[in-house]
Amino acid sequence: MSAIIAGFAMYYLQVYAYYDKVTTEDVGEVQLVSVISGQSEPILFENFKAIDSDSSPIRFRACFDTPLSQAMLTETYTILPQAEPLVAPSWFDCFDAREIGEALESGDAIAFMGVENISYGIDRIVAIMPDGRGFSWHQINACGETVFDGNPAPEGCPPAPERVQ
Repeated sequence: MSAIIAGFAMYYLQVYAYYDKVTTEDVGEVQLVSVISGQSEPILFENFKAIDSDSSPIRFRACFDTPLSQAMLTETYTILPQAEPLVAPSWFDCFDAREIGEALESGDAIAFMGVENISYGIDRIVAIMPDGRGFSWHQINACGETVFDGNPAPEGCPPAPERVQ
């Protein structure tokens, strides 16, 4: 009986307990990095839904709709050739990492840099489908991968904060 209770508690803690629904007031607007300025700029969006957790910087997931076309976005914002959506809890059903990943691989969806180093070593990624559905998640970048493994920050990376060294 105690194994069943422990198993249920572990499942609940991983899937429900640490996630909170968040709004744009909590996490900011949907942004993409401009190819001209190199800075993140807000884009038009609606129907925003998101979850996040204080327990990990990569637990952020968001879904939204945008009226902007992929053609306009690719001419204006920085495209990411490598983006891998992370799985969301099953109860956050607007974010299907498998569907997003397959769409990225087939070229139907396009991934963009949203915000670089939203926290040290973590980027916010945004993917847009042809029908205007958008998705966002956090992904560890090259600087984070190196520093989180206990190595010094590579050349071109911002200095690592003391708490992650």
